[in-house]
Amino acid sequence: MSRYAFFLGCIAPNRYPGIEASVKVVAPKLGIEVVDMPGASCCPPPGVIRSFDKTTWYVIAARNLAIAESLKADVVVVCNGCYATLRDVNIELKEDPKLMQRVNEVLSRHGRRYEGSVEVHHFIDVLDKDVGVDRIADLAKIKGGGVKVAAHYGCHYVKPSKHRPPMSREYPELLDKLIEALGFESVYYVDKSMCCGAGGGVRSAFLETSLDFTKTKVERMLEAGAEAVVNICSFCHLQFDAGQKMLLDRGAISRALPVVHYAQLLGLCMGVKPEKLGLYDQAISTREFVEKFFRG
Repeated sequence: MSRYAFFLGCIAPNRYPGIEASVKVVAPKLGIEVVDMPGASCCPPPGVIRSFDKTTWYVIAARNLAIAESLKADVVVVCNGCYATLRDVNIELKEDPKLMQRVNEVLSRHGRRYEGSVEVHHFIDVLDKDVGVDRIADLAKIKGGGVKVAAHYGCHYVKPSKHRPPMSREYPELLDKLIEALGFESVYYVDKSMCCGAGGGVRSAFLETSLDFTKTKVERMLEAGAEAVVNICSFCHLQFDAGQKMLLDRGAISRALPVVHYAQLLGLCMGVKPEKLGLYDQAISTREFVEKFFRG
């Protein structure tokens, strides 16, 4: 059984615990063990903290990596921002011994040290390498029945290319394959690689701009006939869910798309009740979408 230190980040446990619950319920069914990381902090965000104080960004990320190292487990994440920070810092520390030394000098004041023995993986990459798309298709008890959904990868999953697994940067395929393994149709839509609008501190500092991004993405998905947006990032999940609610309240859009993290979708198709996946606790209702294919 593969074993990973499960880095939750901030958004999943605080705003969307259903994402955390989904991973924890599907992992053992797939032969994957996820263990908690006691004392883990914010990653911290690559688009915010790194811009203001890069040393702090390195040190806090390295502290989280050191916790995983103490558990003797590689890291798995469900947020692209956490993925970017932990993966980028991990690679840069390993490539720069002097940087690693400086970071460890700070960590030593707090009883920590990072040796560089762990790797950082995104949840969908773990699914691909440890389980496989075909096996996931076999394990899905309930199929999507061809219901159309729009895949949203998010920015930090694919870029920067030098710190990411080999894939097309503009036309990644893994999430689409994982979606279709569950019996859904992953539709092509214009601006598929466009940001959700949340990253880089834009949601916090320039809310209207961030909502313009979200509005455009949702309109393009609807034009393609999608009945839900499936994402792989808890922060993108927040932007699509809470962002669409704000757009609806303002009358900026007439219809919203249900928002589903892939871990939740996988849980549904493996027969887990939607309530246990947090799907009925979101700003945008997922009930109609779920009932299109899920009978429990």
